[in-house]
Amino acid sequence: MNVRILRRVLRRYTTQPLSARRAMRVIIAATTLTVVIGGVLIRLVDERSVPNVGVGMWWALQTATTVGYGDVVPSTSAGRLIGSFIMLESIAFLAIVTAWVTSSFVRRAQLERAPMEGSASPAVTEDPGGPGVEALLRTIDARLRRIEHALDLGADRPPPTD
Repeated sequence: MNVRILRRVLRRYTTQPLSARRAMRVIIAATTLTVVIGGVLIRLVDERSVPNVGVGMWWALQTATTVGYGDVVPSTSAGRLIGSFIMLESIAFLAIVTAWVTSSFVRRAQLERAPMEGSASPAVTEDPGGPGVEALLRTIDARLRRIEHALDLGADRPPPTD
């Protein structure tokens, strides 16, 4: 694959909101790559326990999915090291993909909801120390004072004005 094409694909995946279909492609590609590379490597370093690459890929798939039937078990330190890497990589990858997909879905929902809601509140769109936030805080403060006054049992004086 051309390096420029790979860069373009990676840039698209990192800059555009992730759809469910694109997320599934990433998951399938990464899992396939892990299983194929793991299956080939385990075959190369542990020929006694893994008689062919197909069995190696079966073992790598079991390891990546944390199923581990136990029908194929590496007998060398190098094989166990490969298994450890596949386990850790798969667990970390699953956590990262879950966070990424969730974040992308939230971002997409926000983008789809924004036109319906009109302009967002200053607290969401402006600098936390900006003038819009100060005005919003003054409005909230005045509203709270009126609520507190209304809840006060001895409310024989007029509500505060700001």
